[in-house]
Amino acid sequence: MSQDRSGSRREGGGRSGGGSRDRGGDDRGGDRPRFGGPRRPRRKVCAFCVDKVQKIDFKEVGRIRRYISDRGKIDPRRKSGTCAKHQRMLTAALKRARHMALLPYTAEHVRSLMSPQARAMAGGPPPPKPDRPPYRPGGYGAPGGFRPAGPPQSVVAPAPQAPAPAPQPAPAPKAEPSA
Repeated sequence: MSQDRSGSRREGGGRSGGGSRDRGGDDRGGDRPRFGGPRRPRRKVCAFCVDKVQKIDFKEVGRIRRYISDRGKIDPRRKSGTCAKHQRMLTAALKRARHMALLPYTAEHVRSLMSPQARAMAGGPPPPKPDRPPYRPGGYGAPGGFRPAGPPQSVVAPAPQAPAPAPQPAPAPKAEPSA
C-alpha cells in the first residue's frame, strides 16, 4: 500500500503551498531553515495608555496628526499601536479636528491630482468660469455687434436705393350716362 513519491499524493501531506510543519517548513513554499518561524512584529504599546491620557483633545493637533497617513487617512490600530479604547477616542478627535478645519480631509498632493469639477464636488472651491466676451447690444448686423472670429472680412454696405414711389390710388371707374 505504499505509494510512490511521484504518485498522486504530494510531498507534504497533501497540503498546497509547500513543505509540512513537521519537517521544519513554514507553509510558504521552499525548504527554509527554521529560525523561529515567521517573523512577528513586536507588539506596540499604546502611547495614550503610557501617558495615562483619559480623554484625547481634538485641539492638540500636533499630537493627533501623527495618527494620519500621508494620504490623509486615519491609521489603523495595527499600525499605530493604540488600544481599542484610545483608538475610538482618537478617531472621534480626528473627525472633530477635520470638521473644525484644524486638519485636512485629504492630503495636498491628492487634491492637486483632482480635476476642478471633482474638487468642487468634494466641497472645494468651484472651478473658474471661462471668460465671456463683453456684452454688445445689436447682435450681428449692428456696428460694434458680434463678429465671428477669424481674419477681418470686408463688409460691403448695400447701395442706397431711391425711395420707392408711394402707391397712387386707382382711379375710380367712370359711370356711363344712362339714357
